[in-house]
Amino acid sequence: MPYGSPDVPRQPEGVVRTPDETIDETQRLLADRLPFQAHEVFEDAWKSAPEADRGLWKGLAQLAVGLTHLERGNLHGAQTLLRRGNDAIAAFGAEPAHGIDVVGVVGWATELSSRVDVARAAAEVTWTAPQLRRQ
Repeated sequence: MPYGSPDVPRQPEGVVRTPDETIDETQRLLADRLPFQAHEVFEDAWKSAPEADRGLWKGLAQLAVGLTHLERGNLHGAQTLLRRGNDAIAAFGAEPAHGIDVVGVVGWATELSSRVDVARAAAEVTWTAPQLRRQ
C-alpha cells in the first residue's frame, strides 16, 4: 500500500495453513494488490514449514515485500527485495514444491526487476500479480 492509503487490516499472524491454502490466499491478496498482506501469509508458511521448504516460502515473502516497497515508492528497497527473493526461489526451480510455478515466478520477478532498474520513480513501474501455480 502506498503511504497515506486507507488502512487495510493486517492478516492474523501465526496461522498455520496447508501449502494449497497459502498459495490460494496469497494469489488472491496479490491479485487484490495487497502485497504486504501476502507477505504475512507467506511468512506464516515460512515459519511453520518443514526445513526443506522454508527457503521457498521466505523467498516468496521477500518478493511480496519488494512489491510493498514498490507500492510505497521505494525503488531501492523494491529492487533489493525482488532480487533477494528471486535468488532464493530460483534454487527450487528444478523440483518445484506444492505446484508452485517457480520458473514462471522467477521470470516474472526478473522482468519486473529489469523495469525497476530503469525507472526514475516507482509510479513508472506497474505490476500485475505473478501466477503462482503451474497451469
